[in-house]
Amino acid sequence: MYHIVTVQDAVTAFADFMEPTDAELALTSIEMPVILAEVDLLDAQITAMEHTPNEVDARRVRRARNRVLAARRDLANSPAAAMLPGGAA
Repeated sequence: MYHIVTVQDAVTAFADFMEPTDAELALTSIEMPVILAEVDLLDAQITAMEHTPNEVDARRVRRARNRVLAARRDLANSPAAAMLPGGAA
């Protein structure tokens, strides 16, 4: 007979290691306008898919897409963009 035991210690042993660093949290706060704009775009797209599309839904999606583009532009042109990972090497 095999005994079933929990592996809680093995699973949570690295919990402190897996926490985000202060630098990662700072980057997340810098990117927050883009994240919120993308959430609004997703909400508009989901709303448009829930029923027969109409002109109001198309305008809502188009405006949300423009807000995402504007937020990305603002982030790319901000001095904080130098802190973000990625980009041209």
